[in-house]
Amino acid sequence: MSQEFKKRILSSVILFPLVFFFIFKGSLFFNLFLIIVFLITSNEWFKMQSNKLIFVIGMIFLLFSFYSAYLLRGESFSSFLIFLLVIITCIATDIGGYVFGKIFKGPKLTKISPNKTYSGVLGSYIFSITLVFLYLKILDLYFINAFLPETSSLLMIIFIISSVSQLGDLVVSFFKRKSDIKDTSNLIPGHGGILDRIDGIIFAVPVSLFLLKLI
Repeated sequence: MSQEFKKRILSSVILFPLVFFFIFKGSLFFNLFLIIVFLITSNEWFKMQSNKLIFVIGMIFLLFSFYSAYLLRGESFSSFLIFLLVIITCIATDIGGYVFGKIFKGPKLTKISPNKTYSGVLGSYIFSITLVFLYLKILDLYFINAFLPETSSLLMIIFIISSVSQLGDLVVSFFKRKSDIKDTSNLIPGHGGILDRIDGIIFAVPVSLFLLKLI
């Protein structure tokens, strides 16, 4: 196991409970958490983007995305569970892509992100679907079924969220490649910057909010 991978695991073990705490607490805690993450992310975006027009468009998108996160989390316990479902889908997408890509390798997906493979894409879908269904099974969330009446609907939503999350990863990778940088910062050992970790989430959250409004 490489030193970098060990740092990645250790950082995740420390960060996940902390992030979960703020999401669970909601209200002032979650709002403060959102503001801090937004400020750090904006600073990372500022440092990697020299084009003023693209920077402004990116900032508008970040504001829209974080506001969507605020609306999606809401104040109720059910909104917390739904928000957590979205986050789990994105995290599982990231982990599944990383693990399957490392194990099975295979053809590269795109030159934008050389580490992305077709096996990784498949792994993202498999792992996100598996983990979300496990999440729902463990918590026995029958009231979420009121929003997602059929298994086919749930599968479609997970597929869309996972796809958008992967697309967001590629979009940020494109701008990092244009800026000739590997990570948006070195804030999180083994992971890079905040933007490196939430690149898929900031795209998936607004889409998830839209999907839930349709249901």
